[in-house]
Amino acid sequence: MTYNLFISHSWNYSNAYNDLVRLLDSKPYFNYKNYSVPKDDPIHNAPYDYQLRAAIRNQMQHASCILILAGVYSSYSKWINIEIQLAQEMGKKIIAIEPWASERISLVVKRAASQIVKWNTDSIVKAIRGY
Repeated sequence: MTYNLFISHSWNYSNAYNDLVRLLDSKPYFNYKNYSVPKDDPIHNAPYDYQLRAAIRNQMQHASCILILAGVYSSYSKWINIEIQLAQEMGKKIIAIEPWASERISLVVKRAASQIVKWNTDSIVKAIRGY
């Protein structure tokens, strides 16, 4: 089975995103398709926010669940509230992932999450398979 995922992230904190993708890639017998908006997608330079919002909605519609890196920085992301709103409008489950060795997570993400998991490959994959 292939799981369709949308991984919410900020390109300003792309190391965490890249580390998460590596974790998922390393899990044996776990196949997924990443519907996140790629870093080099020209939509990032769209002159209007509604265009980026539409692109995110388009990518998100294919996902069975939404993964959000729940570091405190998420609270300050311009797009995190919009991504959460879009996910909720489409009835998508939100899995919040606590960053490695973090003591706090974003309250915005925590309130929206269907499930919160630790930065651990097995925990993350188990949560995805649950949806």
